[in-house]
Amino acid sequence: MNEVESYIAEFDGEQYKLLDYFYRLLVGEPGVTPKIRYNIPFYYRRSWVCYTNPRDGGIELAFLNGHLLSNEQGLLQARGRKMVKGVVFHRLADVPENALLEVIQEAFLLDEG
Repeated sequence: MNEVESYIAEFDGEQYKLLDYFYRLLVGEPGVTPKIRYNIPFYYRRSWVCYTNPRDGGIELAFLNGHLLSNEQGLLQARGRKMVKGVVFHRLADVPENALLEVIQEAFLLDEG
């Protein structure tokens, strides 16, 4: 079990389900490395692309260069941040998988330069 899997195992209920889902989704992308930074999971390829963070009783999936993403899906919110944009989910059943996959793919394309 790596450090991110150990971190996820500390949660239960919907937060565990969400963290585990995002972990499996993101590490399934070619070349993605998960690491704990600032006490939360970050996902890296060429640079830090996104992170998951317990927030407001749910889990936020946030993109470090979110301000550069098109956000055509309307999922991402800046929440007062200049660069980072993210979305908070409270239940795994509420995750719009296709829209989220589009955002993730765009973020990894942006990371490629």
